Amino acid sequence: MIIKISRDIITFMLKDFAICYNHKMELSSEIKDILEKSLKNRKRRVDVFDIDNLKPGYDFIFVIGGDGTILKACRFYTKFQTPVFGVNLGRLGFLAQASGDEIETCVEKILEGRYKTESRIMLKSGENTALNDFVVKDNSTGRTSRFSLKINGKAVCDYLADGIIVATPTGSTAYGLSAGGPVLTPGLNAFVIVPICPHTLTARPLVVPDSGKITICTGNEEYVVFADGQECFEFKSEITIEKSEYSAKLALLEDTEFYSILRSKLHWGTSPIETC
Repeated sequence: MIIKISRDIITFMLKDFAICYNHKMELSSEIKDILEKSLKNRKRRVDVFDIDNLKPGYDFIFVIGGDGTILKACRFYTKFQTPVFGVNLGRLGFLAQASGDEIETCVEKILEGRYKTESRIMLKSGENTALNDFVVKDNSTGRTSRFSLKINGKAVCDYLADGIIVATPTGSTAYGLSAGGPVLTPGLNAFVIVPICPHTLTARPLVVPDSGKITICTGNEEYVVFADGQECFEFKSEITIEKSEYSAKLALLEDTEFYSILRSKLHWGTSPIETC
């Protein structure tokens, strides 16, 4: 049975809003003030706090900053299944939905229910989670290392490389793309494994189902893992990475379309500019 929920009900359900901003970014305070005023003018309860002081207990989160700010907020709010809406102040803003001059229009659309919530699969390794990727690298000199890859306990291959990226579809447009990996559409139930600067002509990225357990073996030396390029932890000998039981909730405007974002922000598939 399919239950249809009207926009009026969605608007009624969204009672408690929060604005999370990155105080280290230029214009974040100004955009935060504009957004807070816009919500309060519409009689909405709203709390405001910095990205370093995240709090639970809200129906909807506006995040002001770059992709890194949005990633940090998503990792925190995934356990609460709270929708996160990004307002971009960074360079690329691939995860963001709006710029600072679009605040009023976006608030109106959200309060009218003209948005969708998209679930994005995440990675986990022990207690650590990532929305974009886990990056495994040598902890000592940054030298080329040998990595043995296993999936579900079965040997796959060895990489002689500077590191290994394990990325979600969301993260496939980030570090993994820069390292030569493919772009995965957000709805795919898959991960991509990308060697960083492999010292061989035969090493290629590998797309695997998200149901498998990915094990990277490194011998007896200590290695470091970066979660979304922000949090890091160390391990020795081997690490297992798999799908998290939680998924991030991104709030997207109704007219958002993945391929148009690729074209507009990464200039995907566009012809080279002709010059005289």
